[in-house]
Amino acid sequence: MVYLNRIYTKTGDDGQTGLGDGSRVPKTHPRIAAYGTVDELNAVLGMALAQGVPAEIAQHLRSIQNDLFDVGADLCVPEAPDDEHEHDHHDFHAGEMESTEPESTIEPLRVQAEQAERLEHWIDAAVEQLTPLTSFILPGGSLAAAALHVARTVCRRAEIEVLQLAEFDDINQHVNIYLNRLSDLLFVWARLCNDAGRADVLWIPGANRSN
Repeated sequence: MVYLNRIYTKTGDDGQTGLGDGSRVPKTHPRIAAYGTVDELNAVLGMALAQGVPAEIAQHLRSIQNDLFDVGADLCVPEAPDDEHEHDHHDFHAGEMESTEPESTIEPLRVQAEQAERLEHWIDAAVEQLTPLTSFILPGGSLAAAALHVARTVCRRAEIEVLQLAEFDDINQHVNIYLNRLSDLLFVWARLCNDAGRADVLWIPGANRSN
């Protein structure tokens, strides 16, 4: 259970913030940057939903938004040597929100393979509906497609920041796999929102060159 009795705590006024295991790190720490970008991605998906994406995609996006809180919860609790990603509970709050539940009673939530596998099924289903690509496409088209392209790029940045964190700290590999699959899914959904790809704007290499 999450209890948010106070939105501001003043505990971060010195530039430090608390992780899920109770330790404190600078707000500039790569771990904070990683799950901060995951939070940004979640907000961008909310904007995409507001653009009127098709009903089936909207339903899946809401599920993904919930998954992204799982991703943030995973990232905010550093890996322990005996962590085998089998736990199923942790509370994650964006920004300065913190749980009032004692840390000692909380087991870390870890992203699982099945969450990325679900994205793969959705990718396969979308690709079956799309016209084949003959070139790279320019981000844009319909409002919904443009919003999903923005989400795709933020997702790629989140993936990169997780990989940068993994260069010196252990992470759950399923976090990165999930983000990798999600960026691919957002790409094909953006194409679906452009009349199944028929309204995509193709890149023409060197189109504006003088020679």
